[in-house]
Amino acid sequence: DSSRIRSEFVLQVTGVVRPRPGGTLNVDLPTGEVEVAAESVVILNESEPPPFPLNDRADGVDESLRLRHRYLDLRRGAMQRNLRLRAGVNRSVRAVMDAQNFVEVETPMLIASTPEGARDFVVPSRLHPGEFYALPQSPQLFKQLLMVGGLDRYYQVARCLRDEDLRADRQFEFMQLDVEMSFADAQDVMDVVALAVDAAVVGATGVSIGDIPSITWQDSMERFGTDKPDLRFGMELIDLASVFASTEFRAFQADAVKGICVAGMGEASRSTLDGLVDRAKSLGAQGLVWMRVRDGGVLEAPVAKFLSEEEQAGVVATLGAVSGDLVLIVAGERRMANEVLGALRLDLGKPSVNFSETEGGPALMRFVWVTDFPLFEKVDASGRPTPAHHPFTMPHLDDLDLLDGTGDELLAVRSQAYDLVLNGWELGSGSVRIHRADVQSRIFALLGIDAQEAQERFGFLLDAFKFGAPPHAGFAFGIDRLVALLAGEENIREVIAFPKTQSGSDPLTGAPGPLDPIHLRELGLALPARPKK
Repeated sequence: DSSRIRSEFVLQVTGVVRPRPGGTLNVDLPTGEVEVAAESVVILNESEPPPFPLNDRADGVDESLRLRHRYLDLRRGAMQRNLRLRAGVNRSVRAVMDAQNFVEVETPMLIASTPEGARDFVVPSRLHPGEFYALPQSPQLFKQLLMVGGLDRYYQVARCLRDEDLRADRQFEFMQLDVEMSFADAQDVMDVVALAVDAAVVGATGVSIGDIPSITWQDSMERFGTDKPDLRFGMELIDLASVFASTEFRAFQADAVKGICVAGMGEASRSTLDGLVDRAKSLGAQGLVWMRVRDGGVLEAPVAKFLSEEEQAGVVATLGAVSGDLVLIVAGERRMANEVLGALRLDLGKPSVNFSETEGGPALMRFVWVTDFPLFEKVDASGRPTPAHHPFTMPHLDDLDLLDGTGDELLAVRSQAYDLVLNGWELGSGSVRIHRADVQSRIFALLGIDAQEAQERFGFLLDAFKFGAPPHAGFAFGIDRLVALLAGEENIREVIAFPKTQSGSDPLTGAPGPLDPIHLRELGLALPARPKK
């Protein structure tokens, strides 16, 4: 009875396939040139009314509802396209790695806990009560051991897990292309990764990404105020130190005076400008100086009366400002000034459209390598540094002597680390690794890991380095992030079949949940009483 058929019913249709009549062709469908003249229709399974419309974009549908019924959400065209795109990216990168004579090797999922920058997910051992495995944050140490073992070109599409706060570009578990090469330097690795990324983009868009430019971390911070620069637009940070070298304006007698020019924003309302000042203060600045540029290069601003004519003219000339523009200036500690202006640059200049939503979109894909990161990101009051990446990164050879220093000398040590950034998103990172036991022990000692602790936690690695470990380098980039960017999605949950919510829960299966008391006893675990809800 055809009157019973409703949306989402599963049907078996028997009939004759024939060309569609003129005027009824649908070029948007693979079968748009034919139709089936039905002779019989059998209902194989009925469907309840879906809890939300299964249209392409699911506009206005609560995400938790979508995830609770993910099996229905996956029927939407957008999700189908995203997951098929993801499969294509995986095929493309594997084809490149195979063609470059890399060997795909699976590494363990149950490992010992090692420091990699985030909290581990832990698994209690039933056979070893009171002891725990960790789930891998990355295959880092195992791929280094593979280099010692003679597999000089390794790759893996690896599942990694990190117990860290979730956001639009982060999930507890994620997939990455993991690469390691022996007798290779940073450029060798970057060249191979560029081939893999280009193959993925060509497969998805048909357009090559071309050569990827490279800038140093220091240059990125000075020009863009971030180590993840978005190169789709200009508005670079400009150093105004020479303009205000002899200024009498005390606010600009600072470690650094940096500015940006926002084109065409000179008529912004006072409330908008006050909002920018509040935003700058929330980011750590003492304040924000704004100036409207008028005809003839005249600056209109509350602080203009404190600046000489030469200083005002210098601001306009140095920033390349014209009438109708808005100048924003932050003065103070250099890193703070860079980071505050970098955030304002993104707030005011970041393109509102994604490359996938524009004609010829790949032109808006701006890849960049960021190199020469600091080895350490800070030094605490006791003089102990914190690694900027992981503790297995090789220092820049020219900076090895600085490891004997303290404070600013340690912060000046460059690492042989490099990140790949696309449109302000960090796709992945890599480095030349330490391959000598003496250098690795030296880094451990700087981090406060004494010889005994180092042997207990990393003895297997240090011992391996004693048996002719070759120089090696590697990289890993996030498959989820790349696919999200290619799909034009702002959240990686849209390109993962069964993701977690931002709170780390799974509305579909109810994870995480309590364990059966019997299971807890088998694992030797005792938990405090749970508060009643």
